[in-house]
Amino acid sequence: MANSPIESIPSTGEPESSHSQPPTGWRRYFSFSTDHKVIGIQYLVSTFVFFLIGGLLAMLIRAELLTPELNLVSRPLYNGLFTIHGTMMIFLWIIPCLAGLANYLVPLMIGARDMAFPLLNAIAFWIVPPSGILLLSSFLLPDGTAQAGWWSYPPVSIQNPSGHLLNGELIWLLSVTLLGVSSILGGVNFVTTIVRMRAPGMTYFRMPIFVWTVLSAQLLQLFCLPSLTGAAILLFFDLALGTSFFKPFQGGSPLLYQHLFWFYSHPAVYVMALPAFGIFSEVIPAFARKPLFGYRSVAIASFGIATVSIFVWVHHLFASGTPGWMRMAFMFSTMLVAVPTGIKVFAWTATLWKGKLHLDAPMLFALGGVLMFVFGGITGVMLGAVPFNLHVNNTYFVVGHFHYIVFNTITMAIFAAIYYWFPKITGRMYAEGWGKVHFWLTFIGANLAFLPMHPLGLQGMVRRISSYAPQYEGWNIVASLGAFLLGIATLPFIVNIIGSCLQGRKATDNPWDATGLEWTVSSPPPVENFEEIPTVTSPPYDYGKSRAPTAVAAGQE
Repeated sequence: MANSPIESIPSTGEPESSHSQPPTGWRRYFSFSTDHKVIGIQYLVSTFVFFLIGGLLAMLIRAELLTPELNLVSRPLYNGLFTIHGTMMIFLWIIPCLAGLANYLVPLMIGARDMAFPLLNAIAFWIVPPSGILLLSSFLLPDGTAQAGWWSYPPVSIQNPSGHLLNGELIWLLSVTLLGVSSILGGVNFVTTIVRMRAPGMTYFRMPIFVWTVLSAQLLQLFCLPSLTGAAILLFFDLALGTSFFKPFQGGSPLLYQHLFWFYSHPAVYVMALPAFGIFSEVIPAFARKPLFGYRSVAIASFGIATVSIFVWVHHLFASGTPGWMRMAFMFSTMLVAVPTGIKVFAWTATLWKGKLHLDAPMLFALGGVLMFVFGGITGVMLGAVPFNLHVNNTYFVVGHFHYIVFNTITMAIFAAIYYWFPKITGRMYAEGWGKVHFWLTFIGANLAFLPMHPLGLQGMVRRISSYAPQYEGWNIVASLGAFLLGIATLPFIVNIIGSCLQGRKATDNPWDATGLEWTVSSPPPVENFEEIPTVTSPPYDYGKSRAPTAVAAGQE
């Protein structure tokens, strides 16, 4: 790479190899490998399978909502569909998929040979597929799967009219608890790797923004996730052992569960969003041919978002008898998170300004994701206001806002990342034309599916219902057609990825002329990542002045 700010030194003191004679070819992806790159691909492929299943469930939900009457599935099955759909998309798609991307990229980006704890890394992954299969198996139970939503609020979630010991809610709790353990193991690994295994000279302010966002997100995981895991265990005790932690008629507190659940589950939005922001911060400079504007501010803003997000969970409880002083305090903290988030949006916009834009598929998905994030962020600030929140509480406005963040922003970022790093991972180029077809179908379908939910919510349509008043039919038809288009949009992506893996044009080491240590090694990278551990020698750059597109290889300073 031109103007490379690294030099190589022998890997003295580093273990020569932690991957003795690994299986070769496709077999290695079905093995208990400790290679972070193999584990990253295992995450990506397995979570994409769950994404497809969750998407099919979503299409069934939208097919039911095409008409006001209940005419496709039973009410219990409908409740099960949206419960498992939400659970899969969050805990089996976005969070572990981003963990897969980070698994593959972080060691390469910081100049390490592997993750800090390779065996723990493999264990964390192999918890995920059985947990997903366990969750789906609940559809086979006599009482059906869990029906209390992905939030599983008591007292609804602790009802067991049939008295069966094994029921869908218990399966849901077991699955979520196992996935929580997996994420905690991953969080320990990521934080240790980033803090302790950076290459010589790789200071914190020489790390790529993606690494900053992964570190921020994983610190959130370690701090907040035990709250949800503990709540799931206590709820399991209420269901299986007859305790009364959350049973209102036996001295328990359902409101306590809501606090424990949202103490993690709102920061979980930033656990998902922060790596997405990191992806935007890597892709946009590469295809604008400009360094990222305000690198240090964007890096610090990642920690700002993580910190403030710990203190916003109560806005989910504004309608739950929350005291007035608490409403005001958490309305302020909820709106405050827009400040560090706005810094990132400003930095992306300034990076684009007067840049030489190359609208390849990664850039299209990044720009589309940023655009829809701005809309989702505006509606998020609206929901942070107590009067407005109380008006639209439990309506489709909330569903629309949530999907603009988790799909229209984060899933778009994931697609941008897959296209961007696809040449590095596979050593082959994808078909650009199919990538653009995938983008436009996804962008149009996503807006058709989720934009109509906002007027539906403002008009008063309640969420989580399978039949509704005829006055809401028009917007629901549009939303359902958009959801079906999203399903169709996935087909060119599958064809493109599989076809390109098999017959795509060979990729160079750095096809995008991008910056970062990962682009200095072969495509795909060697087993040990670097023949010699690099030493980073580049000082921080002033991004307000530097305009060299390949100025930095060790991180965008």
